Amino acid sequence: MNKTLDTIVLVEKETIADMHFPEQEVLMGQDQINSRQYEAERAMKLGNYFKDKVKIIFEDSEGIKMVETTIWGVIDKRLLLKRGLVLPLYRVHEIII
Repeated sequence: MNKTLDTIVLVEKETIADMHFPEQEVLMGQDQINSRQYEAERAMKLGNYFKDKVKIIFEDSEGIKMVETTIWGVIDKRLLLKRGLVLPLYRVHEIII
């Protein structure tokens, strides 16, 4: 990801429900998309087994944001977070474990 940390807004996971997510993929290549899928599934395992939180850098219609949370599931190109919150995987730039 070529965005600087200065442009990333830290948000609480509860605010994700009120965000709008465009339909476009944020990553450029298939290798990046495959790597993100792998990291999402790895983060889900860490969340389910050890309750570990990860940092997710994603983009909604307003810009780049980051949330620190546990990923409970990866289903149909979506990340399932605590309290039934859903984040489209195609809007995720990076998952930091």
